[in-house]
Formats: sequence, C-alpha cells, structure tokens
Amino acid sequence: MNAMRSARKWTTIGFLVGLPLFLFVVSFFLGRYAIDPVTAIQIIVAAIIEAIPACPISIPHTWPTVMDTVVLKIRLPRICAAMLVGAGLAISGAAFQGLFRNPLVSPHILGVASGAGFGAALGILISGSMFVVQSLAFTFGIVAVVATYLLARVYRTTPTLVLVLAGIIVSAFFQAMISLTKYVADPYEKLPAIVFWMMGSLADVRVSDLYIIGPLIIVCIIILLLIRWRINILSVGDEEAKALGINTTRMTQIIIVCATVITAMAVCISGIIGWVGLVVPHIARMIVGPDYKKILPVSVVIGACYLLVVDDIARTLTAAEIPLGILTAVIGAPVFAYLLKFRKVGWE
Repeated sequence: MNAMRSARKWTTIGFLVGLPLFLFVVSFFLGRYAIDPVTAIQIIVAAIIEAIPACPISIPHTWPTVMDTVVLKIRLPRICAAMLVGAGLAISGAAFQGLFRNPLVSPHILGVASGAGFGAALGILISGSMFVVQSLAFTFGIVAVVATYLLARVYRTTPTLVLVLAGIIVSAFFQAMISLTKYVADPYEKLPAIVFWMMGSLADVRVSDLYIIGPLIIVCIIILLLIRWRINILSVGDEEAKALGINTTRMTQIIIVCATVITAMAVCISGIIGWVGLVVPHIARMIVGPDYKKILPVSVVIGACYLLVVDDIARTLTAAEIPLGILTAVIGAPVFAYLLKFRKVGWE
C-alpha cells in the first residue's frame, strides 16, 4: 500500500513538472506563421548557446532570420507571459479562497481588476502609449485595493465579510468610471481600443514587459508559497488562528499585498482575464485535497498550463485573434458548472 502511494505521488509530481515543460516547448510550434518543430528547437537551442560566454558549441543558422524574430521576440515573451499570468492569477485565487474561507472568491474580489481597468482606459484615452497605459493600470489597481482596505478599516477591523463588501463598493465605483471613460472616448479609435483591452490579450507583450512584471510576480508567488501552511490555519477561522499564535492581521495584509501586486501586474500586460483564479484552485483541490500546502503549488502549475493552452488556442484557432477573456469564460463557466453539479466547490 505504501509503495503504491509513493508511486502515485511521484507520478503526480512528474506529471506536474513535465506538463508545463512539454507545453512550453510545443507552444513555439503553434501560430499563423508555420515553423516546424525541429527548426523551432534549433532556434531555441542556438539562442541558449549564444547566451553562454565562450561556448565552443555552435549551431549553423540554416533558417530565415524572420524565424528568429518570430520565435525569440514574439512567441517567447508571449509564452512566458501566459505562464506567469496564469500561475499568478491561480495562486492569488487559491490564497484568497483560503483567506476569505469562500470557494467562490477570485483575485478580483477587492476591486483590483476594476481599478486597473479604469487606469488602462484612462491611459488609452489621454495617451495611447503602452507605458502610460500599463503604469496607470498598475497604479489604479493598487489604489482600488488600498481604498477597499481603508473602507473596511472604518469599522476598526478587517473581517473578511467587511473586506468583501468594501471590494464590491470600490469595484462598482471604478466600473462606473470605466463606463464614463467609454462614453467620452472617440468612438472610432479610442473606444475600440478600450473595449478590446478589457477583453484580455497577450498580443502586445514584449521582452521588456517581462523584465518589469516577471520579478515582481515571481517574488510574490514565492512569498505566498512560503506562508501557504499558515493559510491552512487562517481558513479555519480568526479565533482558532489567534489561539494558535498566528497574527491574523499581519498575515491578511501579506496575502492581500502579494495577491494584489500579482493581479495588478497581470492586468497591466494582459487586460482583464477572468475565471482563472476561480476555477483553477478548485481543480487543484480535486487533485490534492484541501491542504493549502499542496493546493498553492499545484495551482501555480495548473494555472500556468491552463492559460498557456488558452493563449495557444486564441492565436491559432481563427485568422483573427480571439480575446483571452472570452475563451477563459467559455471554458471556465462549464467547468465550474460541472464542479457545482457534483458539489466539488466546497472544502471537503
């Protein structure tokens, strides 16, 4: 029995490690510009070798230069961004579900998506520069969550219910501001850009974007992974957590800050992508059970794979790219309905 459990454990670990690596490589082959697998692998290996100082090995360039551009400057940053955003949204959703003790919570519950959406819409309206759009999206995403937290503090406490209600209020306000921005926008240029950005896409991601968002998302993911055992304690209630010596206020602040930064950075480069942080933690819970020490790392892996597959579908299914927000909703809603039907959205 022990040998069988050990074999099953290592099989699961191997699958969770091997799947993202497999999808990472396969994604380079996919796209409207056809590149055969052998050439794509040669381009990747050649780039790695050239990055190593004084490496004696070299691969002759027998492929057109345009393939280097497609693989290394277009597909590589997009693939990495999809995995980062998917992993970040998934672990944020899992952490919030444990913190709020509610399986229906998503990373957008505190208003970060609405705030970032308004910031991006405002950036598109006044400038159109991608730097301005991303900067305002991140800034207003943080402002929205700070406003939520301060509104909850009016009651001299931060119980989860008050935070959720404050998040609903702040989200409604910024949704109204987004509508106002759309109303005053130029209907021929600015308005379509705002609407398309709200649907979510990774089409404009570049390597420079990864240098900014990558380290912040990775650091916040690591912090959440390091404190994941404390989320187990928080999920049983504030009184029980305090009795076990956990500073619930400080832990709540750490989780909110990390999840907010991850979500705000994700929204900056991808727009608003729903359902990832809601559905993926439930899939992870079905695989490994209710232990957050396992749910969070598994959510990272599944979230990265899920959004990468969705992005591959978005850029290959039709000639015109499908917004990611549409696909994640089309896929996520039936999956969540299935979980709801079989009562697998709870904690048991």
